Amino acid sequence: MINIQKYVQAESLEEAYQLNQKRSGRIIGGMLWLKMARNTVGTAIDLCRLGLDTIEETDEQFSIGAMVTLRQLELHPDLNAYTGHAAAHAVQDIIGVQFRNMATIGGSVWGRFGFSDVLTLLLSMDTSVELYKGGIVPLEEFAAMKHDNDILVRVLIRKRPGSFVYQAMRNQRTDFPVLTCALSRVEGEYRAVIGARPARAIVIRDEQGILRDGITEESASAFAAYAAGKAPTGSNVRGSAAYRTHLINVLTRRSALELGGMQEWN
Repeated sequence: MINIQKYVQAESLEEAYQLNQKRSGRIIGGMLWLKMARNTVGTAIDLCRLGLDTIEETDEQFSIGAMVTLRQLELHPDLNAYTGHAAAHAVQDIIGVQFRNMATIGGSVWGRFGFSDVLTLLLSMDTSVELYKGGIVPLEEFAAMKHDNDILVRVLIRKRPGSFVYQAMRNQRTDFPVLTCALSRVEGEYRAVIGARPARAIVIRDEQGILRDGITEESASAFAAYAAGKAPTGSNVRGSAAYRTHLINVLTRRSALELGGMQEWN
């Protein structure tokens, strides 16, 4: 279990940033994964006093504070209206309600975990992160960056006309996913996001225009095969690489058919 020597509720982002520059400092969110570490944290830095626990909406975007919980994301009516309830579908099987009431979006995104349903969902949209020192960074770029001592302040989702579908395969409900898949059509651009490969999620765009003329049984199958060929997979205790490649084919095809209004999968 983790050993915390000092706990600080930061009064400003600058204070939190300065504390986090020390090797022994650590920003904490919901503490759900961090508490299971076997190390010592000199200073645990809590952002709970900085007003980062709300989802704000304008005509152009959703601004999601780093301390917003996954349960807030799941229940937010306007965000779910925009995503066609893909936001709720993406998080509804993450452990349980009590867990989602504590897990934060900042911790989920900052961790860039391979198993992250949240990262898979957000990469299917026009999403950026706001870093305290690094400014606004596209999420796809941020997901490939190495961890540093900056602070994730907000997640920003630009509102663009589109449709979104989320699928995941779990060996049992509330378990870590074996594979995650989000498919979106935003202003005519199709993209599939494949996560839990078991590496972190990657974006696969329809560069060959397979879905350009619309979604049919044939084009959905062709795009699924294309995605399965583009996404590297690996093996772990939840499934083999070959099984995950098969799941990419299945989930992408299902997602495409749902996106095209031809089939709905729950």
